[in-house]
Amino acid sequence: MNVRSVSAETEKDAFENLALQYKALADPKRLEILNTICRKNSACVCDLTEVLDLPQSKLSYHLKILLNARLLNKETKGTWSFYSINQKEMNRLISNQICNVITPSC
Repeated sequence: MNVRSVSAETEKDAFENLALQYKALADPKRLEILNTICRKNSACVCDLTEVLDLPQSKLSYHLKILLNARLLNKETKGTWSFYSINQKEMNRLISNQICNVITPSC
């Protein structure tokens, strides 16, 4: 395998990752989830279901998409999972205008 094909493959992976991340951001409910988590700094599913008025199954579906896109961090404490914004990835990915919608402190 030559350098050119490795570079093309890396570029292809980068494009696929960007598409995954922008697809994750292209949903109003996921934007609301991100905004809520940002305002709380960290939140568990039990907190988010109440605030967002979403069933736990729907919320888990959206959280998985956001985690797969590396837009959230997940920390497990005992039996609880807490979610926080992956600020480094967010800052790298989105413009200030969109960032202000999700994280007003950008």
